[in-house]
Amino acid sequence: MAFEADLAFPNTGRIRCEERFYYMTPLARNKQSIGSPSWMKRLSSIWSTENIKIVRRVIVSVVGVTVLLIGIALLVLPGPAFIVIPVGLAILATEYAWARRWLKKVRRMASDVVGSRGRTAPRDSAV
Repeated sequence: MAFEADLAFPNTGRIRCEERFYYMTPLARNKQSIGSPSWMKRLSSIWSTENIKIVRRVIVSVVGVTVLLIGIALLVLPGPAFIVIPVGLAILATEYAWARRWLKKVRRMASDVVGSRGRTAPRDSAV
C-alpha cells in the first residue's frame, strides 16, 4: 500500500537520506578540489578593489561618527570634548570633503582662541 501511495503521490514530503544530509558532504567531493586555483579566483573576485574601498569607507564612517558623537556628548558631560570632536572630524576627513572643511574651521577657531588668550591675558601689575 505504501509503495502504491508513493507512486500516486510522488512528492509527499519524504526526503531521501542522501538529500537529507547533503549539507554534510565534504567540499573535497565537489568537482573543484581545494588544491585547484579556482578558490583563489573566487576570493579575488569577492575582494576586488571596489569592494575594499566600500568596506574601508563604511568602517571609517562608523568609527568617525562614533567618535564625533562621543565628543558632542562630552560637551554637556565632563570630559575633553574640545579634543575628541576634532579627532572625530579628522577621522571623517580621510574620506569626506565636508569633514575637511569643518576641521579647517575648527582649527581656525582653536588658533584664534589660543592667540586671543595670549593677547587678552591680564598682566600682573606692580602694586
